[in-house]
Amino acid sequence: MSSRFSIGLDFGTESGRVMLVDLDGGAEMAWTVVPYRSGVIDGQLPDGTTLGRDWALQDPMDYLAVLRDGIPKVLRDSGVPPSEIVGIGVDFTACTVLPVLRGGTPLCTLPLLSGNPHAWVKLWKHHAAQPQADAINQAAAGSGLLRAFGGKVSSEWLFPKLLQILQEAPEVYAACDRFLEAGDWLVWQLTGEEGRSECAAGYKSMWIKGAGFPSRDFLRAVDPRLENAVEEKLSSKLLPLGAKAGGLTAAMAAATGLLPGTPVAAANVDAHAGVPACGVVEPARLVMIMGTSLCHMLLARERRFVEGVAGVIEDGIVPGLWGYEAGQAAVGDIYGWFFRTVERSPESLAEGAMRLKPGESGLIALDWWNGNRSVLTDAGLTGVLIGATLATRPDEIYRALVEATAFGTRTVIEAFEKEGVPIHELVACGGLAQKSPLVMQIFADVTNREIRLPRTLQGSGLGAAMHGAVAAGAYRDIAEAAAHMASLQELSYRPDAAAHAVYRKLYAEYAQLHDYFGRGGNDVMKRLKTLQASVRGIN
Repeated sequence: MSSRFSIGLDFGTESGRVMLVDLDGGAEMAWTVVPYRSGVIDGQLPDGTTLGRDWALQDPMDYLAVLRDGIPKVLRDSGVPPSEIVGIGVDFTACTVLPVLRGGTPLCTLPLLSGNPHAWVKLWKHHAAQPQADAINQAAAGSGLLRAFGGKVSSEWLFPKLLQILQEAPEVYAACDRFLEAGDWLVWQLTGEEGRSECAAGYKSMWIKGAGFPSRDFLRAVDPRLENAVEEKLSSKLLPLGAKAGGLTAAMAAATGLLPGTPVAAANVDAHAGVPACGVVEPARLVMIMGTSLCHMLLARERRFVEGVAGVIEDGIVPGLWGYEAGQAAVGDIYGWFFRTVERSPESLAEGAMRLKPGESGLIALDWWNGNRSVLTDAGLTGVLIGATLATRPDEIYRALVEATAFGTRTVIEAFEKEGVPIHELVACGGLAQKSPLVMQIFADVTNREIRLPRTLQGSGLGAAMHGAVAAGAYRDIAEAAAHMASLQELSYRPDAAAHAVYRKLYAEYAQLHDYFGRGGNDVMKRLKTLQASVRGIN
């Protein structure tokens, strides 16, 4: 065992994971999961305040509990002394944002604002800012401003969420000194140094290297009160991936058991951190981060403008390359919803679904149970299931839902290829990739590509630890860290030619439904949501 280790802090949707990793080989010496006490707040605040439709909030104090509970545990479990921890890296879901005071105090912890939903963390899947995203997209129409971001701003991103606060809770907007990513806020708490990650800023905040954030003129066109938002509400110090954000404060060292001054890396987005953890630091290998949602990460030597891509950012994933991000707003979340709805275990449904042949159920679905992230970038879209009869069984519906998510990934792949961005190999990591052979085989059959898996089960956490090692100077850059700490398994999923032949026919039907419901042929989904809101009397 070496005497050099780093800690990766991986903050997901439901919990935070702490990993202690050996720098020489990438072995996971210890790891633990700390569930968020409040989980996802989507019904009401702790004081009983009711939330509107499509809200998803969190309590930032849950993030600090991950540090206090998780880091001492991995130190105890591993037996590694704090003196051998050379660095700390952080990855976080994004765009997960919160308003804070100038010193970093979250507004939701203030008694006067704790009952206001807008004072809390807006989780990445908070989609109630869709009207604000529509307004930004309308203001940008014809300007070319959004070309680098797939042509549309998502309701998941920073500026729609900030605009929602401004328009619906101006008192919270006025009290807010900084509006920033939760990952950046956590690094601030660790180091006492305020800053902003170039990664999250580029992919989620419309920031372009060399050009900065959107201009005051553009923001004024969106809403005159938003004109000075960049100067007044956003951090001016931006840090590239792998940069040292600061050293661990004495207070945080006492709370975690680590040494004061331990280097902390600039925050990373969880999916982006997972790419080098899969050993991918070169172009044309699409990394699928498969969990509650799915992120498609791709490196390239040049920038192309691809429909619905959430960003193509210089140095956004690996220095020296353009990093593309696309994704699906729900994958594991869809499966989980169905398991709960039919009150069946994932194992029993998977067993039945695996016995079915492609096309045997007579079903086809659209994978928009949580809106569409790519390529349509529209949170107002909803799910579809066609072909059900009185004989339809739950395992048939489950397989149709899995197939729909695979069709969604094929749509993203075709969008890249249409613009000449090559994809030669698929690599998958995350919980679904490791735990569901059914899902992985269907994805291989639908895309007609071999899918390889990394050695680690915790890709984002390992990636965070790797960036912590780079920030500490243990490795020159993330490519060198990947060469020492990441590798792929021998396990892979190869496409079945007969299955793919059927899926080509099913995908053609999916594509027609996709464009009919998603490109204005029939806006019934949005009309139904409007009617639902009026009946329920909610925003």
